[in-house]
Amino acid sequence: MYLDHFRLKEHPFQITPDSDFLYMSAAHSRAKAYMDYSIRNRDGFVIITGEVGAGKTTLIRKLLSEFDDNVLVAKIFQTQLDETQFLQAVLVEFGLNPFNAGKVELMDMLSSFLVESFLKRKQLVLIVDEAQNLNRRVLEEIRMLSGLETEKQKILHVILVGQPELNETLDAPGLEQLTQRVRLRFHIAALTEAESADYIFHRLRVAGAANPEALFARDAIPIIYEYTGGIPRLINTLCDTALTCAFADDGLCVDEAVVKSAIVELQWKPFNARSRPSPALPFPAARDMGIGGAKELVDIARAVAGVESRLDGIETLLKTMATVLQRRSHISLRVSQNQVAQILKQVSAEIEKLHLDHEA
Repeated sequence: MYLDHFRLKEHPFQITPDSDFLYMSAAHSRAKAYMDYSIRNRDGFVIITGEVGAGKTTLIRKLLSEFDDNVLVAKIFQTQLDETQFLQAVLVEFGLNPFNAGKVELMDMLSSFLVESFLKRKQLVLIVDEAQNLNRRVLEEIRMLSGLETEKQKILHVILVGQPELNETLDAPGLEQLTQRVRLRFHIAALTEAESADYIFHRLRVAGAANPEALFARDAIPIIYEYTGGIPRLINTLCDTALTCAFADDGLCVDEAVVKSAIVELQWKPFNARSRPSPALPFPAARDMGIGGAKELVDIARAVAGVESRLDGIETLLKTMATVLQRRSHISLRVSQNQVAQILKQVSAEIEKLHLDHEA
């Protein structure tokens, strides 16, 4: 909507993962180095965690873009699966057709494929995103698969990526055999204030800005950091809304005042005041339900939190459109029906994703 106004080639702050815009902070660089090391040295398990919106999925896509044809990768992004569905998903990713097979046949099919591919000097990698949602039985299947090895090398290299709850799951009693296989474990922390500034200017440069610091004033950075906590996805949302506000007011620079206006539009509180703790058990009687029942309730609570996150994204898109329409007296000649339709299309896409997630 504002690309021509700010002389940009692309939208710099879209919330969808795009490896072309990946900003390699110190934490992201180290996490990627660990993943590279594991694959190149055929060295076991790697666990990467980070808060929601920290850039984990974007980092995975960057890693995948650098693989050559010698690396065979199974990428699992849907993790609300039982063990049979998980094995089927892995086999599909490796190019096989597993849907008429039972669990024993699935295990045999996958083991045979892994060994045959290894003998052909292929590197085999399993990457699981949103791994905090994996249940214990699936984690046990992953442990069994990771046990395939020669005298000197692992056959399958596993990278589990997820939110901080993944560490809590792995450290729970009964998973010692799995955690003993973990070679490297790393947490991607939020960006610092200085890194947040570098992140903003980096994305603006990639989007085609000739002078990023002229477009985003330095006095805007502290308040952006205060309200986003250095979480990349939140920075994207706030900066995109700020650009929309500046565009609607015919401004050419996002300064502190414009960011404050965007915060009002989003109705945000400072990050430390609105960050939510990990979901608690929703019923007081959960402690009496045993480990299995309590785990089910935690899974439900986390799923609800995921739906809330998706709804937050839809709400942001609607507020962005509302901001433009409310200021239409300044831009009525420049906002076309096609531009409004683009926003509505994006909202519809988010609602469709939410519907699919609900059905799953």
